[in-house]
Amino acid sequence: MSSQGPISAVNRSRGVVLAEDVRIANTHWTRLRGLIGTNESAFRAGQALWIVPSRGVHTIAMGFPLDVLYLDRARRVIHFEESVRPWRFAPIRVSAASVLELPTGTIRKSGTEIGDEIDMATANQPEELAA
Repeated sequence: MSSQGPISAVNRSRGVVLAEDVRIANTHWTRLRGLIGTNESAFRAGQALWIVPSRGVHTIAMGFPLDVLYLDRARRVIHFEESVRPWRFAPIRVSAASVLELPTGTIRKSGTEIGDEIDMATANQPEELAA
C-alpha cells in the first residue's frame, strides 16, 4: 500500500473494527475489477475493499458472497446488504458516495446499522482519510 501504512475501517458509532486491511479501489479499472479473481480464502475476516466513488456493486464472476455497506460523503451508513450472493447486482443508492465490501457476516457480527459512522484511518495517521 502506501508509506502511511495499512488502512483500517472502524465503526465509530459502535466502537468496533470492521477491517484492519482495507484496499482502496479508486480508479476506473480497480472499481470495475473489484474482487473478481479473488477467492474466498483470500478475502478473510479483517479485510475489505473500499470502492470510491460508487453507488452500487455487482458480484458477477465472483465465487463467494459478501457484505456491502453503502456510505454517504460523511461516511455514514445509508444502506447495507448482507451476504450478496455471486452473480448478482446489489441495489443502486444514488445518495451513496462509496461502498465498503466486507466478508460475509461482518455486518451482523459488528452490529452495524443505518446511520453508523465509519472511519477510515491508517496506523500512522489515525484521523480520517479524505478519499
